[in-house]
Amino acid sequence: MAQLGFRRIVEMTGRVDRLSCRKAIEHWKARGLDLSAIFTPPENPSDCSLRRTRAQTDLHQDHLDRRILPLVAPALERQEVVRLETPIRNVHRAVGASLSHHVVRKYGAKGLPDGTIEITFRGSAGQSFGAFLAPGITLRLIGDANDYLGKGLSGGRIVVQTPPGSSFDPKENVIAGNTLLYGATSGEVFINGLVGERFAVRNSGAIAVVEGVGDHGCEYMTGGLVVVLGQTGRNFAAGMSGGVAYVLDEYQLFDTLCNLDMVDIESLWAEEDLQTLRTLLQRHYQWTGSLQARRILDSWPEMSGKFVKVMPIDYRKALQRQRERERVRQDGVPATEEVFP
Repeated sequence: MAQLGFRRIVEMTGRVDRLSCRKAIEHWKARGLDLSAIFTPPENPSDCSLRRTRAQTDLHQDHLDRRILPLVAPALERQEVVRLETPIRNVHRAVGASLSHHVVRKYGAKGLPDGTIEITFRGSAGQSFGAFLAPGITLRLIGDANDYLGKGLSGGRIVVQTPPGSSFDPKENVIAGNTLLYGATSGEVFINGLVGERFAVRNSGAIAVVEGVGDHGCEYMTGGLVVVLGQTGRNFAAGMSGGVAYVLDEYQLFDTLCNLDMVDIESLWAEEDLQTLRTLLQRHYQWTGSLQARRILDSWPEMSGKFVKVMPIDYRKALQRQRERERVRQDGVPATEEVFP
């Protein structure tokens, strides 16, 4: 029966001569419509087939991930460490997404151990470089990137590094586009240069270090940690309800650029904050060779005082309540409404 039904479908494909239009349609929307062109069989002097008889062209057959997958087979199959290097062009979009699919399909959301796959690209990456990147994968880009780098980042690591011998100052030149880390949930990003607008928008868990951002940085951020080692554009932290940002306010202008509707700006004095910031600076330098990070680390006592902490107001209150609950549990004091107003 199934074969018979399929044969009938095949026989009817393209047979517009078997269709007819009801002539007595009185609905006002149908008046004046002439559908005759739809029901006219196409000219077919060569008696070609009027239905699809060959497979559709695979538009992704030259996707960079497909070339990479055979090369990382030892990592996918046996978790062996794999190191690769390959050129990249801006026509290569969403590099790393298909690779992450294969990792997660076999190993689940936990992915691979950190450092299992490390791929170095040289050139200009297209949109969505490192999208949905899974744990265990590190993509190092020596060059620059288009928009949406790290979109949906899911535990992997992305490094964007200024090419050696470049004549420009990384902290004064844009190296990646707009809307980076959109909706990222985990993982880390180190960018040796400036980026465009809406950096880390809707970030909910990733860690990122960058040397300057455009307008609307950390917009609608709900979690994670962002470090900005340079200037920001306007409207920083608009709608930011979670997470933390450390910003180098070297020229004391940040309070005029930050949207204070939902966040406070604090001095960086707590030892825990200073240690976290210093560790991330060291990692940023190790991964990118950033001269800006090196400059700050070399003058740490002085430069650390020029950072500010951006903290969502309600997020701080939630953390305070959580710490109070932990203290109550540890001290054995029963929870009361007076303790938790």
